Amino acid sequence: MRWRACQFKFIFPRPALVMGVLNVTPDSFSDGGRFSETEAAVVRARQLIEQGCDILDIGGESTRPGAAIVDEAEELRRVIPVIEQLSKSISVPISIDTSKPAVARVAIAAGASIVNDIAAARADREMRRLVAESGVGYICMHMQGTPQTMQAAPHYDSIVDEVEAFFVSQIASLESSGIHTEQIVLDVGIGFGKTLTHNLDLLAALRRFTVLGRPVLLGASRKSFIAQITGAPTDSRLAGGLASASWAVSQKVNIIRTHDVTETVQALRIIEAITGRD
Repeated sequence: MRWRACQFKFIFPRPALVMGVLNVTPDSFSDGGRFSETEAAVVRARQLIEQGCDILDIGGESTRPGAAIVDEAEELRRVIPVIEQLSKSISVPISIDTSKPAVARVAIAAGASIVNDIAAARADREMRRLVAESGVGYICMHMQGTPQTMQAAPHYDSIVDEVEAFFVSQIASLESSGIHTEQIVLDVGIGFGKTLTHNLDLLAALRRFTVLGRPVLLGASRKSFIAQITGAPTDSRLAGGLASASWAVSQKVNIIRTHDVTETVQALRIIEAITGRD
């Protein structure tokens, strides 16, 4: 199985990829404001790369529950200078975390080679056309509702069946829009329109999604479901995130998105060393 993102190609099976999170926002749930200035963001990006991340995921709009919508101009102001500086000097692919085609287009021109789209381009032909034409990698995430509404009252008859059906439908739809299968990655969307039970059901069923023919990404780092189980505040959820990541890789998940790169890389390499002995 291959994942192609412009000039970058990953062939699976291989050690799980680690995607380092860089929030260039004043209101991120995990590190709001720490890296909202360009120079601080660039320094942090280089730290994540030194720590071992394989992909750098840069976002300029918070997607925490109830977050305010950021207009295109502001999102561009936040992320483009960072991408422009980094793309000239780093060798890992840059992902732009956005659901806005206009932001994605400028980010790709600045050097991004992956679009991480929480909206999964469900009703947006412009995003699909951009991804097809540019050849960038495309992360298709499941979300019920929007960040402003998703946690109001999430409901499913069967969360695992419905997410699986969503992926099957989206793969076919994206392919019909000219997006090559090898560009697509699937993300179950932990915390995006899900209760604690929904999140746990998805985590328990991760192996079911890995047989759909596309790499699977998990983003559980510092998510609130960890606090619902353990009571841990945002800055004390590392152990819960590592447990989730380790479980995911044992279930053949291919990419782990995390704020804590050093610790995640170490945990995953140990899990892979153990499970690789089977």
